[in-house]
Amino acid sequence: MISYQLYSSRNFPPLGDTLTMVAGLGYDAVEGYGALYADDAQVADLTARLGASGLKMPSGHFGLAQLEAEPEKVIAIARALGISRIYCPYVMPADRPTDADGWRAFGARLQAAGAPYRAAGLGFGWHNHDFELTALPDGQYPQDLIFAGGPELEWEMDVAWVIRGGADPLAWIARHGSRITAAHVKDIAAPGENAAEDGWADVGQGTVDWAGLMAALRATPCDLFVMEHDNPSDHQRFAARSIAAVKGY
Repeated sequence: MISYQLYSSRNFPPLGDTLTMVAGLGYDAVEGYGALYADDAQVADLTARLGASGLKMPSGHFGLAQLEAEPEKVIAIARALGISRIYCPYVMPADRPTDADGWRAFGARLQAAGAPYRAAGLGFGWHNHDFELTALPDGQYPQDLIFAGGPELEWEMDVAWVIRGGADPLAWIARHGSRITAAHVKDIAAPGENAAEDGWADVGQGTVDWAGLMAALRATPCDLFVMEHDNPSDHQRFAARSIAAVKGY
């Protein structure tokens, strides 16, 4: 299933127009993030807009604090929007562990946070950035340690952030492929290009070997491919180019 991370369009309101655009380009689904369902009115509005657009929302990002403190509310949001997989997307720099024991404990924390969601029949996992793929002084990787502490955690693999972390995504797919249930599909511009877009590129327009990576990801449980650009100057251009590229892989 080809999805679109709505965070990519956060600077291009209104949301209704984005959903119309995404549906018109042939996307099957969208992925939500916390600001879109911060209160009951937003959830009701988003539910209605998804219904009108014909788009599904099989996955959503929720912050760790809410996941731990308000599981019943998060489950209710997921039920309303049709979310079946929940991914925790980030931990702030000040809150990141600094050693192997800390990262293993963080994985255990995620494992515990996910218990009510798994009990409710929802998938629960972690979405990486770059810092998890940077080796600690002892040579261990936070991503490995998170999974060691969280044996039931799924992985929404953000491939471009793996690369920005200095790692080989194919090696990490081979390493933890059984956990990958979704992937963020985005591209990295050539060095010195697209500075105004933080060095990201539309899928198929950058340096990432998405043809090879899609083949590798399809050999895992991953069946949700989420187009994302962290800072596009034109979200319609990004959305159109990216789905066209991915459909060719």
